[in-house]
Amino acid sequence: MSTTTNRPKGAAHLAAVRSSTSPDSTRASFDAVKKLVAGDLREVDQVIRRRLSSDVQLVNQVAEHIVGSGGKRLRPLVVVVAARACGCTESRHTEAAAIIEFIHTATLLHDDVVDSSKLRRGRDTANALYGNGASVLVGDYVYSRAFEMMVSLGNMRIMDVMASATNRIAEGEVLQLMNAHDPETTEQRYFEVIYRKTARLFEAGTQVAAILAGSSPDVEAAMTRYGKHLGTAFQLIDDVLDYHADREQLGKNLGVDLAEGKPTLPLIYAIRHGSEAERAMIRRAVADGDLSDLPAITAAIESTGGLAYTARLARGEASLAIEELAGLPDSAYKQALRELADFAVERTY
Repeated sequence: MSTTTNRPKGAAHLAAVRSSTSPDSTRASFDAVKKLVAGDLREVDQVIRRRLSSDVQLVNQVAEHIVGSGGKRLRPLVVVVAARACGCTESRHTEAAAIIEFIHTATLLHDDVVDSSKLRRGRDTANALYGNGASVLVGDYVYSRAFEMMVSLGNMRIMDVMASATNRIAEGEVLQLMNAHDPETTEQRYFEVIYRKTARLFEAGTQVAAILAGSSPDVEAAMTRYGKHLGTAFQLIDDVLDYHADREQLGKNLGVDLAEGKPTLPLIYAIRHGSEAERAMIRRAVADGDLSDLPAITAAIESTGGLAYTARLARGEASLAIEELAGLPDSAYKQALRELADFAVERTY
């Protein structure tokens, strides 16, 4: 948790909702940040719906399903808050936020096909409703539309950042596929995957926000690092929640990563520190994607300290993210970036 002393003027309404670390207060904190940039978020939603529009009906149906299915919209939120914190006064940051959301949306459409997922955010996935072919092709449409939007921004540095990020995300997907069902996956290989698959897009979003604000090279570098640490913390907690969350809040079945043979950090840690029987059980489950021993595996992850270890690393990443904000002028937006780092590790969904 960030401290509540010496907060900048203008952030009092954010501080007021941080009285505890309960799920309700964490959600209230997140909602307060969204309220701070409510006008920007409304514009982002308008951009998303306008830019997704197609004269091909199936494209509209699939795109509307994934965009309208809820979710935290954390990535575009981070972009608009970061842009405001860096002093951005124009409206192009909402277009950039929509681009980030489009890249994320495209990856979801493709991921669900690769993983044969049937549930996301408590709803049927697009591939479950419309088929794998439609999901892949509409994912391609969303990707290409994002690049059309990048061109409209008229900034080659932004094009370079986003093209590189999209390439790294694709590499991350391939690395994750290579690690699947491999109980020998190391912590280093795991972190390579989550950087490319998750943190890289957060990193690109905050860097683009700084570029649009005309920030100095030092501030741009700090904001880039902020995004990387924030995204890493977010994914680490996602991997904790896969074994320690309320199914209805999480919007997916628990143990889904294990069912897909994904050796996430809680599993890697438990394999390294568990008893011989526990190690054998987890290795077998990862190799086979077998959930039959899920209660025992969850107990082993917890008893060996796998959940606590992963959460501790996430808190460390959130702290590093907050440290990167030191060079920004005090404002409600800077405080909101701190709140988002806290939310990434305190959330229960």
